[in-house]
Amino acid sequence: MDQELKKNFLQLWKKYFDGAELPLAMYYSDDETRAPLAPSPSGHSCFIGQLQSVRKGGRLSFKAESLGCGGAQRYIGFTADLRPNFEYFLSCGIPGTMEGERYKKSPDLVKSLMKKLPAFEAPGKFLVASRWDFLEEADNPDVAIFFATPDTLSGLFTLSGFDEADANAVIAPFSAGCGSIVQYPFLEARKGQRRAVLGLFDVSARPYVAPELLTFAVPMVKFITMINDMKESFLTTPSWRAVRKRIVSRNS
Repeated sequence: MDQELKKNFLQLWKKYFDGAELPLAMYYSDDETRAPLAPSPSGHSCFIGQLQSVRKGGRLSFKAESLGCGGAQRYIGFTADLRPNFEYFLSCGIPGTMEGERYKKSPDLVKSLMKKLPAFEAPGKFLVASRWDFLEEADNPDVAIFFATPDTLSGLFTLSGFDEADANAVIAPFSAGCGSIVQYPFLEARKGQRRAVLGLFDVSARPYVAPELLTFAVPMVKFITMINDMKESFLTTPSWRAVRKRIVSRNS
């Protein structure tokens, strides 16, 4: 990681978003020494919950066995497998056998959805996650992920469109919480696209974060542009200063 870029962002973040939570950075690696390995959970666990220690300050790496959720293993790219009868699990369930999540109206609708969803294979054995201020020189992140409140999101959303003519510089696809911070933004980066991904609308993942938070995940190539644009953007205007005061007040 370019240490000058790391330092520059920290200074700009404090200037324009003082008190808001720092982002995480993620990338894949085959080097097991890049970060401490997350312990294998004894039962079901949500990847969003497992990131809490990293969000508080630190770094972890994850392999397939570190994830206590089959969905996370799939959306993080460690397997292509789906649980049996997934179309029923995501919809109406099977009476006496499986309780459905009822996120889709029917099993047939789930089947149609799954045909359209992108495939994603992890490009390394480990997914490395680090809070921005814990990034090391040897790190080479692909995606930056924010856990953000509406005021902070408004700044990130607007900044992401500052150099774009496309009104859809941010997408919000139907996805598991982990898919919205790993699968989709990594696919954006892989395809050379610059769209950010708004996420954490997954009802199953919501209990693992504060009620006011959503996620905003950005391919690193786009994030670097956002950093470089901060000093000439709306962040310098009285309009943003009014919002910034609320961010500072909320976190003081």
